Amino acid sequence: MTTPEFTGLAAPLSALLGKEAKTGAADAAAAPATGTNTAVRTDTATSTAPAPGTGAAPGAGATVVPAAAMAGLPGMQPAPSAVPGTSAVPDAGAVPGMSPVPGTSALTGTSAVPGVGTVPGMQAVPGMQAVPGLEAAPSMGTVPGVETVPGMETVPGTPSSPLQTPAAAVPTANPTTTQHLPGAQRGAFSPEMARRDFPILHRLVNGRPLVWLDNGATTQKPRQVIEAVAAFYGSANSNIHRGAHTMARDATALYEAGRAAVADFLGAPSPEEIVFVRGTTEAINLVAETWGRANIGPGDDILVPVLEHHSDIVPWQQLAAETHARVVPVPLLPDGQIDQFAYADLLSSRTRLVAVSHASNVLGTVPPVAEMTALAHRYGAKVLVDGAQAVAHFPVDVQAMDADFYAFSGHKLFAPTGIGALYAKPELLASMVPWQGGGNMIESVSFDRTTFAPAPHRFEAGTGHISGVVGLLAALDWLSSFDHEAIAKYEADLLAYARQALAMVPGLEVLGDAPDRIAVLAFTLAGHDPTAVAQSLDLEGIAVRSGHHCAQPALAHYGLDSAVRASLALYNTPEEVDQLVASLLRLQQSP
Repeated sequence: MTTPEFTGLAAPLSALLGKEAKTGAADAAAAPATGTNTAVRTDTATSTAPAPGTGAAPGAGATVVPAAAMAGLPGMQPAPSAVPGTSAVPDAGAVPGMSPVPGTSALTGTSAVPGVGTVPGMQAVPGMQAVPGLEAAPSMGTVPGVETVPGMETVPGTPSSPLQTPAAAVPTANPTTTQHLPGAQRGAFSPEMARRDFPILHRLVNGRPLVWLDNGATTQKPRQVIEAVAAFYGSANSNIHRGAHTMARDATALYEAGRAAVADFLGAPSPEEIVFVRGTTEAINLVAETWGRANIGPGDDILVPVLEHHSDIVPWQQLAAETHARVVPVPLLPDGQIDQFAYADLLSSRTRLVAVSHASNVLGTVPPVAEMTALAHRYGAKVLVDGAQAVAHFPVDVQAMDADFYAFSGHKLFAPTGIGALYAKPELLASMVPWQGGGNMIESVSFDRTTFAPAPHRFEAGTGHISGVVGLLAALDWLSSFDHEAIAKYEADLLAYARQALAMVPGLEVLGDAPDRIAVLAFTLAGHDPTAVAQSLDLEGIAVRSGHHCAQPALAHYGLDSAVRASLALYNTPEEVDQLVASLLRLQQSP
């Protein structure tokens, strides 16, 4: 079926929902969309001409959306115009108190949720132009007091600083032409394109432009996600599944469209193989409490590499303590790679599960997951892949890697907090018993006997994070507007640039040097406590993380209990790396 389009949701989301999508069993409960109208809107948002060589920014404005998107949720009649004496929702295109992003115009066409009238007797929502008390950040091109790192040359094959995107990669825009965004440029990528969509990246912290280098902890959210969540609550809020009324059908359709989008994003064969959870931690605990309890017993081994996040260690320790199994650490090589010879030696007929990160949150290491999975399967072991740090950085295909379980968190993928997903092979899901009981996960209940819903719904007890799924759906749509391979290439080049730049700071040592890694740089600075380094950088508007990063065994491998971590994302730039290095140089040279 074709999923319906939704009034008031961000245009890229409406465009996504107007496409054919794979649907799960729950879609049958949603009412089919009403007839569609092939007319198109003409009141699209416009932007000032982008910088030469950048072209139109995917997702950086209103999409040309079929008129059906304006007709409301399926079966919903357009709401009457605003009640006299009340105001429509003010422009939500900017963040309150914040000046427009330098080089871009204010958004248009978003001053009111289409088709939704003002609620009688309710005051208009206060303006969303700025976050109170925040100043607008000056253009990132000229940051006062920050110079380019002395003697720093461009890494071969790396964009120079300031970044210049090759003209061959991104079509040049005519500076005199009004751009309809995203339009024909969908698929192109540059960090400038991405940055336009993140209001928070244009604020000041301690009087300096924010440099967000804490992406390993959480990524920032594009305005398309912020607007989609707000629009859901403003025009589509309802509980999901089983409801007979229009709003329930609409919310259910959105929720299941999100499930289908996650399946597409991970390369899963069916949406029915996707379970919504709060995040990676809950996904791993779900597997431990369901599949683990049924399949792991006394004398069995759970192999866990030393580089794992605590959320991929502690649940297995708890399970092993209760079942008398063993958690067996897989050692690392000096460069932060998993010792593959040791891994092969540790596998045996006792191995029931291998739990491995697709990318390390502290060393950045990207293990050869497909090869490790194939070897584990020879021994009959299952493989759970923690994808929390991977999904935002490079394409994922769960079928190609043959993972039995794959988990990720939305908030590390430009989506809201509190939402994530678990992929599992269908035969595994079918064999797993529910781990929580309640509403939404049953077929029938009596005091004599309760029967459970089929997967994935049997694992989603109670009311889920519906708006979180809407935000995740918008984030996936936004991310898919860029070439994911181009993002991975850009981040690899930026990482090379950052490593060369940081090498110029006396006494700075980066942990790990695995050949395959994401743009995560954990480091120590001689003579300075990691927390003190992070606090000093914060005074200059640079956000990094310090501490053990929930990866104490990985740090212990280097004889440490704490480090500083700068983690990069697609919207970070060489200029920001220069600012980080300049600040570290000043700190190192201070008395």
